[in-house]
Amino acid sequence: MISLNDYLYSGDTVLKILKKYTRDLQISAEKHQNEVDLIHSRFLKRTSDLLEHNDFLTAQSQKIREFYKYMAKEYAHLSFTFKGRIKSLIRAETKFNGYIVEFIYDYYIEHGVYPPLEELIKKLEGFRDLIAYRIVISMPKCHIRDDGEREKEEIRNLYAIANVMKDFLEKQGFRAEPAFGVKESASPLLNDSVRPYYRDYICHAKPDGYRSLHITFFDDSAKFYMEMQLRTKEMDDIAEIGSANHLGYEKRQQIERNRRDAVPEGENIYFDEAYERIRKLQELELAKVDVNMFSAADNSLINDGCGLYRGRLILPYEHLSRFQNDLID
Repeated sequence: MISLNDYLYSGDTVLKILKKYTRDLQISAEKHQNEVDLIHSRFLKRTSDLLEHNDFLTAQSQKIREFYKYMAKEYAHLSFTFKGRIKSLIRAETKFNGYIVEFIYDYYIEHGVYPPLEELIKKLEGFRDLIAYRIVISMPKCHIRDDGEREKEEIRNLYAIANVMKDFLEKQGFRAEPAFGVKESASPLLNDSVRPYYRDYICHAKPDGYRSLHITFFDDSAKFYMEMQLRTKEMDDIAEIGSANHLGYEKRQQIERNRRDAVPEGENIYFDEAYERIRKLQELELAKVDVNMFSAADNSLINDGCGLYRGRLILPYEHLSRFQNDLID
C-alpha cells in the first residue's frame, strides 16, 4: 500500500512530493484495478493543480470582496471578517481517507454489509472544500448589551446574509451547488428559494458543538469548487479554539479503534487502506520530516510556508473587521 508518509523524508518540496505520490498511486491503482485509489489520485491531482496554478485565487478573492463591500454597506451595524484558506496537504489527505473509513463503518453498522462500490465512489466525489471562505459576524455590545438577545440578533443576521449571498455570488460568476438534502435547514429564517443549497449545522449542530452554515459554489472561470461558511464569532471560536477543534486525542483514537474493531481486518480493502493511511498520519512526528522549506521543533511548533502542516494554509489576503466605534454614545 502506498501512503503519503512514504514521501515525507526525501527533502523535496511539497509540490514534488504531491506529484510523486499522485503518480505512484495512480500506477498502483491501475495495476490492481483499485477504483477508489484512482479517485484518490484524481483528488490529489486537483490539489497539486491548485498549488501550482493558483493565479485564479486573486481574481476569485476580488469577486468575493464585492460581497464584503455589499455587507459593509447593508450591515453597517455589524462587525465581520472575511477569511480564506486552502486545506493543507496532511489535512486534505486525512479527511479524504476519513471519508472512506466513516462511510464504510456507518453503512456496515446500519446494514450489516459493506456499501456498494458505486455508493462509496459517489461519496468521495462529494469532496469539494479544498478552497473555503468564511464570513464571521459579530454584533457589537454597543448596540445590544444582553448576551442572549445579542446572540439571537447575530443568528437572525446570519440567515439574512445567507438569503442574499447565493444570488449575489452567482452574478459574480459562481454557481451554487444543491446540497441534496444533506443537513437541510429547518429554520424559518432561511428563505425557501435558497434552502436546498445550504447545509445547516446550526439546526443540526454536531455533538462537539460545531455550528455553521455551508454552501458550495462552482467557480466557472477557475473550474474549481469552493465552499462558503457563515458563522457568528461564538460559533467560530468553538470551531477553531473550542470544543469542536480540541476533541481530545485519546477520544479521537478511541473512535478510530472502535471503527477498526467493528470492521474486521481483511474484509474490506478500501477500509483497511484508508484506516492505515490515517493511522500513519496521526503517528507522524513532524520534527523528523524532511521537506524543503519545512521546519518543525515538534508537532506544535511549526514554521511552514508550503501547505504541509496539520492545520490550514491561509490564503494570502484577509479582509479586516469593520467596527462601528463612531456609533458608541
